[in-house]
Amino acid sequence: MRYRTIGDGTTSFEVSTLCLGTMYFGTRTDEATSRAILDRFVEAGGTFLDTANNYNGWGGGHGRDSEDVIGRWLADRGNRDSLRIATKAGAAKKDPNLPLQHVPPTNYQGLGAETLATEARESLRHLGVDHLDAYYGHVDDNDTPLAETVGAFGKLQAVGLVGVTGISNVALHRVVEAREEARRQGVAPYGLVQQQLTYPYPRPDVGRHNWASYELLDYARASSEAGSPLAVVAYSPLMQGALVRDDKPLWDGFDHPTTHERLRVLREVAAEIGATPHQVVLAWLLGGDVPVVPIIGPSSVAQLDELLGGAELDLDPELRARLDAV
Repeated sequence: MRYRTIGDGTTSFEVSTLCLGTMYFGTRTDEATSRAILDRFVEAGGTFLDTANNYNGWGGGHGRDSEDVIGRWLADRGNRDSLRIATKAGAAKKDPNLPLQHVPPTNYQGLGAETLATEARESLRHLGVDHLDAYYGHVDDNDTPLAETVGAFGKLQAVGLVGVTGISNVALHRVVEAREEARRQGVAPYGLVQQQLTYPYPRPDVGRHNWASYELLDYARASSEAGSPLAVVAYSPLMQGALVRDDKPLWDGFDHPTTHERLRVLREVAAEIGATPHQVVLAWLLGGDVPVVPIIGPSSVAQLDELLGGAELDLDPELRARLDAV
């Protein structure tokens, strides 16, 4: 395992360069398997865990299933101090009796001050911890003033409940505006932005705000070089197996000729170096001009062991050039 430092200019800490996603822990992935994955990740040097207050609440869970599994595991293992835990709020149902949806009429909790404060404390209770290392707004909230959201995060940091804050599924200009608002208020700016990113890229879509665009990566690099760190965290980098399994359809917006050519080159490069395509994707993300933190979501220890092989895989310049040329 390798490590990097993330932070916001005020608070910083070291994390493993692979982050373990726990979305289905306690639901699709039963608790015994979830615990085995957590144990193996830590044994391999992993230190960064990612969860949320609503995970799989849409598919049979109550929403905090993964937080509860992590909380029970932490209590049994007694290893809280060696880990960095991130959770999210804002995308759970506002009205539990209505469908969860991202198109109007939306049914998200949103990122109001009361929601962020209440949900942070609920996450602490379910995780059985006294602070969150990282706390994200799960989905951007255009209906709440940025000043309110940014101020609420700052208050949680001021009382020691939250370390670094972040935002997910967001347009770039909103990240910039929020960080400027944080400076106006004298609180720490977002240090993390979590977006989808993988080796193929989707067709341009003016309504897509969940993609880690090249402009976002450039902004993160420029900000960090200027002394205002911003780390990009990549969710679903392996598209739940769709990059390697022909029986799984590519996600919306990804099924186009360039994707198919990129997948051909990806598999070709993987075969040449004796790696799996998943390992090559992770190495490509980790070794880019703007390195990102990929979130991996294995559902078995065997899957995790494969993905761990991407943590220390270095692509030589010729191979990276081939991957980038498509």
